[in-house]
Amino acid sequence: MADEIERVDGSQHHDLGPHDDLDPRQGFGAYGISRRWEIGMGVAALVLAVISFFALAAYFSDPQTFAGTVAALDEKRDTVMSLVGASTGSSAAISLLPGDAGSAIAEKLVDLSADFLVVIAAIYLEKYLLTILGVAAFKFLVPIGLVLVAIMFLGSRRLTFGPSVGRLGLKLIVFGLAVFVAVPASIKVSGMIERTYEASINETIQTAEQTTDAIEGSAQQEGEAADAANPLSFLLQVPEELNKLTDAARNALNNFIEALAVMIVTSCIIPILVLVFFLWLAKLVLGIDIDLPMRRRRMR
Repeated sequence: MADEIERVDGSQHHDLGPHDDLDPRQGFGAYGISRRWEIGMGVAALVLAVISFFALAAYFSDPQTFAGTVAALDEKRDTVMSLVGASTGSSAAISLLPGDAGSAIAEKLVDLSADFLVVIAAIYLEKYLLTILGVAAFKFLVPIGLVLVAIMFLGSRRLTFGPSVGRLGLKLIVFGLAVFVAVPASIKVSGMIERTYEASINETIQTAEQTTDAIEGSAQQEGEAADAANPLSFLLQVPEELNKLTDAARNALNNFIEALAVMIVTSCIIPILVLVFFLWLAKLVLGIDIDLPMRRRRMR
C-alpha cells in the first residue's frame, strides 16, 4: 500500500523550471517581484511623470531658475563686447599709420571683430538653450519615458513587449537628463577656463586702448605739421617712432587673436564637447545589460 502511494506521488511530481515558482496565483508578477510591487512602481512612475510634466517643466523653463548662470553668460557677453569695441577702435587708429603694415593690421582687426560676433551669437544660444532644453527634457522626454516604464509594470501580465517598452522608456529618461545637464555643465567648465585667462583678456583690452591712445595722441600733437591726407605722415621721417607704434599695433593684434581663441574654446568648442561627453555617457549607461528578469512561464 505504501509503495502504491509513493508511485502515485511520484507520477504527480514534476520538475519546476527556473520561473515556474512565480505563479500569478501566489501573488508574483512577471519580473520576479511581487505583483503589488509592480503596481506600486507603475503608479509611482505615473506620479513622477505628472510631477515632471507640470512642476519640473515649469520650474526649469523659468529664466530665474538659472539666474546665476545667466549672469555669468551676461558677464562673458560684456567681455566680448569690450573686445569688439577695443578691436574696432584699434583698427581705426592703426589705419592711420603710414605704410602697408598699418593697413594690413587694421584689416585683420576688422576681421576679428566679425569673428567676435560669432562668439556673441554662441553665448545667446547657450542662454536660450538653458530653458529650451529644460522644457524638452521635463515636459516631453522624461514624462514619456516614465509613462513607458509604468506601462511595462502595469501591463506585465498582458503585454509580451513590456521589457522592450521599459528599456525604451529608460533610454528616453537618461537621454533627456543628459541633454538637460549638458549646457549648465559646459558653462561651469567654461567659467573655470575663463577665470584662468581673465587677467590676459583684461590686459588685451588695456593694451589695445593704450595703443589707440598713443596713435591718436601722436596724430593730435603733430597734426598741424603733418600732411592733411594722413596726419601721421611725419612718422616717415621718424622711423624709430613708426616702428614703435607698428610693433605696439602688432602686439595688440596678437593679443586679440589669443583672446578670440579663448572665447571660441569656452563659448563654442567646450559646449559641444560637454554635450558629446554626456551623450557618450548616456550611451555607455544604456549600453549596459539591464535586461529585466525573464517573464515567468505560465504553468501548464
